[in-house]
Amino acid sequence: MTTSESLLEGTNVDLRFSEDELAARRDHIVAFIADTVDAAGADGAVLGLSGGIDSTLTAHLAVEALGPDGLHGLVLPSEVNPEADRTDAERVADDLGIDYDVIEIGPIVDAFVDAAPEEAAGDRTALGNVRVRTRAVLNYFVANAEDRVVLGTGNRSEAATGYFTKYGDGAVDCHPIGNLYKVQVRQLAREVGVPEDLVTRTPSAAMWEGQTDEEEMGLGYDELDAILALHVDGPFSRSATVRTLGVSEGAVDRVVELHERSAHKRELPPMPAPL
Repeated sequence: MTTSESLLEGTNVDLRFSEDELAARRDHIVAFIADTVDAAGADGAVLGLSGGIDSTLTAHLAVEALGPDGLHGLVLPSEVNPEADRTDAERVADDLGIDYDVIEIGPIVDAFVDAAPEEAAGDRTALGNVRVRTRAVLNYFVANAEDRVVLGTGNRSEAATGYFTKYGDGAVDCHPIGNLYKVQVRQLAREVGVPEDLVTRTPSAAMWEGQTDEEEMGLGYDELDAILALHVDGPFSRSATVRTLGVSEGAVDRVVELHERSAHKRELPPMPAPL
């Protein structure tokens, strides 16, 4: 039992799927990927492979939907990625039998740094977003050239908190696992046979050296999922969430802040109302 399930024990909320629900969700996502590619009249899909659990699960489901020939993987490391990222990403591609390319994005990012004002290049978050957006451009470059769609790897927990780069890893044609909380991503990953070391690997957007998702958000995914399920997506009040989960008020406030501050990422760019 994960920490999020321990937090939710005794409530009416259970994030884990039953065996029947898990099989149905797997079939539903596989059909969604196949239908998305078919509706686009495309020849397959492109997927950025990071070696992390989200891209690994998406790759497994995409191969179920499209076959190995239907998925082209792109491994897009930069100088801030540990070598294990590339090794794990290539292992996923080899295990699934898909074609993949490794493209070092450092020289492309360096070109942006050289062209940008000095103060922009010195901002760690801005530079990290350039790395993520560079990957998006390359994904679409290959997808357009091969008449494929771009599969995203975002999950429900990331979407709700805005933990993705606008026009970066959020710039895709679809998010197959976008309705799954992180705990459900892990559950489904185990179901499809993802190796346990990848299921439990520390999540990171690889925007800068040493970055981890949980450190940047200020709380772990297990706690995040439980608060999202009860308070942001569910009917529990702030005080009821604190009392039910045994978490701090600060943790609930942090999740609410992340959700509200990132609303613009979940909407189309605004325009003036018609006259």
